[in-house]
Amino acid sequence: METLFIADDEFSIREGLKCIIDWESLGFKLCGEASNGDDALAQILALNPSLVLLDVKMPKLHGTEVIRLAREAGYKGKCIILSGYSDFKYAQEAIKSGVRFYLTKPLDEDELYQAVSEIRNLIATEKEHSNNLNALKTKAKNVILYELVTNTLATPLSQQDAEQLRLISDSYQIVICEDFNRKDTVAPYTFAELLKVTNKENNIFEHIEADNKDIVLLKGSHGLNKLAEFLEHFENQPPQEGSPMGSMFITYGRPVSSLEDIHLSYEDASTLLDRRFFCAQEQHALGYEELPKELAKISQTLPYRGFLSLDEELLADFTGRFIGYIQSYNRKMVVETLSELENTVMQVEDDINNIKLFLTDVYLQIREKMNHNYASAEIPFEANSTVIDFINNQNYLYEIIRFLSEQFEMIMNATGNPSRDTILDDILFYIDHNFKNNIKLETIAPLFGYNSAYLGKIFNKTVGESFNSYVDHRRIEHSKQLLLENKLKVYEVAEQVGYKNVDYFHKKFKKYVGESPAEFRKRMEL
Repeated sequence: METLFIADDEFSIREGLKCIIDWESLGFKLCGEASNGDDALAQILALNPSLVLLDVKMPKLHGTEVIRLAREAGYKGKCIILSGYSDFKYAQEAIKSGVRFYLTKPLDEDELYQAVSEIRNLIATEKEHSNNLNALKTKAKNVILYELVTNTLATPLSQQDAEQLRLISDSYQIVICEDFNRKDTVAPYTFAELLKVTNKENNIFEHIEADNKDIVLLKGSHGLNKLAEFLEHFENQPPQEGSPMGSMFITYGRPVSSLEDIHLSYEDASTLLDRRFFCAQEQHALGYEELPKELAKISQTLPYRGFLSLDEELLADFTGRFIGYIQSYNRKMVVETLSELENTVMQVEDDINNIKLFLTDVYLQIREKMNHNYASAEIPFEANSTVIDFINNQNYLYEIIRFLSEQFEMIMNATGNPSRDTILDDILFYIDHNFKNNIKLETIAPLFGYNSAYLGKIFNKTVGESFNSYVDHRRIEHSKQLLLENKLKVYEVAEQVGYKNVDYFHKKFKKYVGESPAEFRKRMEL
């Protein structure tokens, strides 16, 4: 429904105009009225009516002056000038202000009806044209944005084009969103809803869908800071079941400072999306920081730095060690080797399908050897086809590692030594050697054949503190040693002991030590 505004200094005329024709049938609804020029101008600018019926001769400002000033202030609506004067000079002034209809009093009902009908059709045509134009602009901008993030623009954007597209900023960052449960490629909630920010005139971010990806381009410090706040919040407070974040998985690339480098951030995010297979359980975000850390981790933790591909030598090495540890019932080393296997396959250049085939081969070779060595034990193995299908259908590496752990525990129980007397010692040993990684009770418990909730209760009762508290204590104790060596900066110490966020490390250190890392280092140097 379009809006109508009536301005005339005579009350009786205003009332007559309201009912002289059936405005509602023509698609108009009265939004206001005025009896003088000043009030009319103020209300026209405030209400922005679709159509104004404006008397020429009114107190304070003539109608032609009102419409002239309204046009200068940006009013673009339609106007019908009403006058009891036939002097052509009023019509001339009205025409200069873009008024197409000039009707003399007393008004002819048919003439007014015809004018309003023509105006209604004109408004409809202009709206359709505007909508089509906006749709074309949006489509063109989406194409440009896609070519920008994928580095396929035929020619670089000029400064003027970038300004018109509202792409000028001092920083940019790409975020790609997916459904966490992998039922759909696009998450059910928009990233803007989760960031809880308004995006007036696309000043904070741009959004496109391409290559079955939901892509967000953050712009400026405000957009990038919102992402950082969002990630910190969900790192310290995991999403509750049923929450918006619980249904979303995101990857984000490096921040860049120029339009020409946006594709680098997109490449990071896309690569990480392909590596989602390597995420931990319930991990909802994967960032560009993970790429260099993963590459560094393999050179620091593995004894055989030459293995860069899933070859026969690597297969024989892992298979042989697993068989030895299983036959000696060395659960501690089985868990250690499973962790090493997980870290190793995260570094290889093979695609996910090849990794799954490699892990399937590891399992089947172990199974064949154990069946041969313990033919009389009747180990309850699943059929080969069942195992192959199971591993091939898993979305995450941790699911396959957990399956292998359960199978190895089953073999040890079936072949002779189901004792668990020292299981907690094995868990403490594992924590003491892995607290630098992102270890959680939920991921450790299955490796030792326990439910996480049950293991948490046993851990708390036996050790005297919670799992997370014990891990924090080990991290803080090790960080104190690193601080005393005085070789690393505080943020580097935080990373070395397993804290990705240096501010979070500060909070934990002060909680357990009673002073900041810098204060501790300074005091100990005295």
